[in-house]
Amino acid sequence: MAASKVQAFWNHPAGPKTIHFWAPTFKWGISIANIADFSKPPENISYPQQIAVTCTGLIWSRYSMVITPKNWNLFSVNVAMAGTGLTQLSRKITHDYFSNTDAAVQKE
Repeated sequence: MAASKVQAFWNHPAGPKTIHFWAPTFKWGISIANIADFSKPPENISYPQQIAVTCTGLIWSRYSMVITPKNWNLFSVNVAMAGTGLTQLSRKITHDYFSNTDAAVQKE
């Protein structure tokens, strides 16, 4: 039974014998790097970079559900990209527009 599942995965149109498996697999590196950057100070976050990561994640998530066969690896990595990009953007926006550090410095 397990062998048939492995064989089905191996022979799937988006399986490991195709670029449709490996491209999204390597794309996980972008999401992992973005997660690692959660510890960075928000002032070092780039709006253009995070907007690009977020938009890429949203657009390709949709695309991965429209194509045949559905590519769940592509879908999951792009949901992660959109999520990490939105998290970074919210950190940057909160820091730039809702932070009280500037007000505290000016009062001194």
